[in-house]
Amino acid sequence: MHLGFEIADLETQKGFWTAKEIEQQPNCWKQTLSIAETNRATAADFLEPLYAKENLRIVMTGAGTSAFAGKTLAPILSKVLDRRVEAIATTDLVSNPYQYLAENIPTLLVSFARSGNSPESVHAVELASQILGECYHLVVTCNEEGKLFQRCKEDAKSLAILMPAETNDQSFAMTSSFSSMMVAAFSLLAHKNEYSKEFENVCKQSETLLKEIVPTLGKMVEQNAKRVIYLGSGGFQGLAQESALKLLELTAGKVVAMYDSPLGFRHGPKSIVNNETLIVVFISNDEYTRKYDLDLLKELRRDGIAQQVVAVAGRIDDVVTDGDYILIDSMENASDIELVFPYLIVAQVYSFLNSLALNNTPDNPCPTGEVNRVVQGVTLHQFEK
Repeated sequence: MHLGFEIADLETQKGFWTAKEIEQQPNCWKQTLSIAETNRATAADFLEPLYAKENLRIVMTGAGTSAFAGKTLAPILSKVLDRRVEAIATTDLVSNPYQYLAENIPTLLVSFARSGNSPESVHAVELASQILGECYHLVVTCNEEGKLFQRCKEDAKSLAILMPAETNDQSFAMTSSFSSMMVAAFSLLAHKNEYSKEFENVCKQSETLLKEIVPTLGKMVEQNAKRVIYLGSGGFQGLAQESALKLLELTAGKVVAMYDSPLGFRHGPKSIVNNETLIVVFISNDEYTRKYDLDLLKELRRDGIAQQVVAVAGRIDDVVTDGDYILIDSMENASDIELVFPYLIVAQVYSFLNSLALNNTPDNPCPTGEVNRVVQGVTLHQFEK
């Protein structure tokens, strides 16, 4: 069984790989942490001379879900490393390199890629190396045969880290690839900061969550929301963007999904809320940020317009429990990087169950081919510096 479904039923509904890959994540994270530990000395030799450069710019990049890995991690890593970390998608870098790479300073480009064969993946690396006088590459990918891994593994200015083979997801939507690449990148880039015990608890609590969360999320799916809004502050905004994309992908756009920050949502996007709207607020454990999250949570519930407002939290208080909520057990003292992973599972499972409820085929939700597992139809144009 996967996510409580019999294998035969999942195969009939063409959802076997998606369910398996969501459920396997805690085990993949354990393997990924072992890979990171094996590569720690090599990574330190590669990163320490770069971190010694006071004007080093760190750019996290990727396309689609891979871009959101960087968007989730960048604010969190900025705090951990006490230095500048940005997230810029390859889909932006490739089409506008003269804008995003205008600052010719030492740069570490961190590339996330499930297959490493998306047209923009290798091209972004090549453009950065072409335009910048001093550019280095950390590649985190799930496919040993991918063009990106092959290009970077022998390059002196590159370090390529390969994820466990099973994270090269067979399903359309990225799940275990997304989360495992984040585990690896954070573990290696956090440098001398030690998070092994924290990630052990993340794996443990996520395993428990996967066993218990399906009935709760199933009831949410039964509400048949036509619009779903994910809200999160800081790194959780990147997670909210990925959560919205996962729902759009697995429902083939039958459910409208969007994302924002709690503060940003008031500035116009709140207009989308009606009585067929589910709003999910990812609550930070940071004392300061949490105040803003809870302020909006109270406001949305007080408005009484949305069909349902759900808080996803690692710690409860009177505001969280004054309405629908999902609590991640034993995470009341967790940092936000730890909460990212169980929060992600909530969004993934909800999207999967929604896909099944709509009679979609989660493993290939767009069989007519308008969108593909590895993007197609991109023409790459030569850039003249």
